[in-house]
Amino acid sequence: MSRLLAVRLDSDGDVLLTGPAVRALGTFADHVDLLVSPTGAQAARLLPGVDQVHVFDAPWSGFAPPPVDTVAVDALVNALRAARYDRAVVFTSFHQSPLPTALLLRLAGIGWIAATSEDYPGSLLDVRHHRPAGLHEVEAALDLARAAGGALAPDDDGALAVRHPLPDVSALLPVRPYVVLHPGASVPSRAPAPQHAARLVGALTAAGRHVVVTGGPGERDLAATVAAGAADPAEVTELSGRTDLAQLAAVLSGADAVVVGNTGPAHLAAAVGTRVVSLFAPVVPADRWAPWGVPTVLLGDQDAPCAGSRARQCPVPGHPCLDVDPDAVVRAVDALAGAPLPLTALTELTRLTGMSRLTGPTEEVHA
Repeated sequence: MSRLLAVRLDSDGDVLLTGPAVRALGTFADHVDLLVSPTGAQAARLLPGVDQVHVFDAPWSGFAPPPVDTVAVDALVNALRAARYDRAVVFTSFHQSPLPTALLLRLAGIGWIAATSEDYPGSLLDVRHHRPAGLHEVEAALDLARAAGGALAPDDDGALAVRHPLPDVSALLPVRPYVVLHPGASVPSRAPAPQHAARLVGALTAAGRHVVVTGGPGERDLAATVAAGAADPAEVTELSGRTDLAQLAAVLSGADAVVVGNTGPAHLAAAVGTRVVSLFAPVVPADRWAPWGVPTVLLGDQDAPCAGSRARQCPVPGHPCLDVDPDAVVRAVDALAGAPLPLTALTELTRLTGMSRLTGPTEEVHA
């Protein structure tokens, strides 16, 4: 039995973008495991085609990398050696080096390693892949997987995907169709300002939408501020800190559309097939990082002074690139999801069908 280790030491969104490439590797390996960072572990456990997940907090990767820990490094090397992998493929973003990871994989006894590397790899790589220009991150990962010998199955369309079934989250959600607004981001420069996100909630609720505001456990104050912008408090549901990633995927899967910055939940929405209004800060290029494989309206000034800077904090006063007209967001949601069904019609539809919650594709719940 051939055993392969795929590596992506980044956050949940990056791991989700690597999902199609991981599936491609599974067409020639009997067993595919994934090595990820703590911030990517939840997504790794949601990916189809992954047998086992290893977690390592790498000192050369992440928003706040830890100091070098020889005990943790030794434990990782020993665990990988015990797993007896035949091959490894190291996935990175265009600005990252795979070579520190490749060195540890060599120490773990893995005899064949592929990665994309601009730097001279010495004896660390067996396949030194060069990324073609102009590729989205999903395409770049798939290009590396093909260079390593993988290929998508004939019935695999290369879309992002998660394992099913997803958890039942109906108790958390309204009985009418809803739009999700996720105001936070792991990189602050990629999120709208809180007060602006609150104005978006106000505009969406004034236009007849019910808005579900989502966020992590550390974003409860942010979510409360944003939810307070609702034109009608009854038309907003605030879920920050109440879902893990699988439950958030379920929430997103039932939405008519998701309004979100360039952050993990945008890719999670794409992975469950939900349309995205992308509030995209151009600190990284949209052609590499926009939501993949779903209808998307991309908003935000892509020519702002911060473009291409990869800044973690917005370098321009007022964060103007994401000061998007709330009416433009409403129009984008309407374009993706159709006009909202009036509450009176929803009440009658619920009474006639006996449904406690309206979900599914837009055309099932809109006249």
